[in-house]
Amino acid sequence: MKKSILSSYFQGVQDTTQGQDYARITAYFIPEFITAVVLYSVPLLIDAHMIACLKSTPAYATLGVTNTLLHFIVKIAEALSVGTIVLTGQYNGMQDFKKAGSVLINAFWSTVIVGTVIASALFFGAHAIYYWYGVPEQMIELGIPFLKLRAIGIFFTFIYFAFIGFLRGIKNTQIPMVTFVAGSVVFLFFDYVLIFGKCGFPELQLQGSAWATVIQYGFMCVASVLYVLLSTEMKRYTINLFSCFTSLQQVKQLFVLSWPVVIDKGTLAASYLWLGKCLAPMGTCVIASFAVIKDLERFGLLPAIAFAQVITFLVSNDLGRQDWNGIKVTLKKILLLSSIMTLSVLFFCSLFPTAVIRVFDIKGEFTDFAAYIFPFMSALAFFDVVQLILAGALRGAANVKMVMWTRLIVCGGVFMPLSYYFSQLPMTNQTLKFMLIYGSLYLGNAIMGAIYIKRFRNQEWIKQALRNSA
Repeated sequence: MKKSILSSYFQGVQDTTQGQDYARITAYFIPEFITAVVLYSVPLLIDAHMIACLKSTPAYATLGVTNTLLHFIVKIAEALSVGTIVLTGQYNGMQDFKKAGSVLINAFWSTVIVGTVIASALFFGAHAIYYWYGVPEQMIELGIPFLKLRAIGIFFTFIYFAFIGFLRGIKNTQIPMVTFVAGSVVFLFFDYVLIFGKCGFPELQLQGSAWATVIQYGFMCVASVLYVLLSTEMKRYTINLFSCFTSLQQVKQLFVLSWPVVIDKGTLAASYLWLGKCLAPMGTCVIASFAVIKDLERFGLLPAIAFAQVITFLVSNDLGRQDWNGIKVTLKKILLLSSIMTLSVLFFCSLFPTAVIRVFDIKGEFTDFAAYIFPFMSALAFFDVVQLILAGALRGAANVKMVMWTRLIVCGGVFMPLSYYFSQLPMTNQTLKFMLIYGSLYLGNAIMGAIYIKRFRNQEWIKQALRNSA
């Protein structure tokens, strides 16, 4: 007789005979968490605080709206590099170094084309994008030059991820880490001096943040190119970037391997983009509130994001041994740890929401509104934790397309129409309307989590894993 969900869960988290123990899980988690905090979260929060110091709510709201859009595009760039990692890794493992080098050449020119198209769309379509978003005219005026500059950085971002995918594929993880750390330092320096006009640099305010991003990704891109072209270790790959495409079949393989990840990562990132559009007609202060709540929740979710990486590679390793019970026990332990850590961070922020949000609202124009809403939204973040961890586990178990289709169907069939419906309701209570629109995202997360749980409970994930390994 199958146990209930709760009894099975509590038994799993107390199991000391199967799966990974808590000490080993924590050892895997710590470097992933530090990387996420230091390299991905802190620079963005510092940048947001610096823009807040300009004491302009429209500028802060513009930064938030634009970052949501660009987060979606960066996720696409990251996903496209997956094909490069896989193909490079295959050829490198076979010691066919010339073909591994040709993967980078084809990935480079592919991303040059894709990056140029997307960057051009952002640059020339900046006004249309903000108009579609429905933001106030003042934000459109601030956003157009800001997005045009950021578009240049996006071009460098696509090229950078092609090189990072190649380096990861040949098991060189040190150079990507070094370039990202150095890039973050470069970003923070230029962000400060260009926003406020320090050290002899001009005071560019919001545009200074955009220039800092262009310099950051330009620097990381150039550093990666120089390493690949000049390093003695790279000579055996015979990389000639100016030889253009070497194999159209290989280009096709790159996109075939990457498209499920593009849809998977892009769907969730696009959800926040859609959420911002639904909230935009409510005004600048509401848009700014959305930006700060989103950023704080993403900061709180960093433990879950790090644990999602850990569970993926732990499950993939146990998959080879067909240790099905060990996988489920490890999953339950990681779900417990990620829930405790994430909800503890968000609970602490919810105890002092006004003080936390004032860091990003120096004038105090939207603090009261956002501070009232934040604790309610934070409580719902549990559903995001569940779906993140379970999705990571299913990816590790080779159920990648199942995760992709679940996210696509739930976001497109439930979240988007429901949030749009709430946005069109003629409600005078702005606070309730905001919570209904934002809460629809967490309803979608809850549905995805329930689907993933059912997948694990009915053992279908094992059948899929066996089919993929056959």
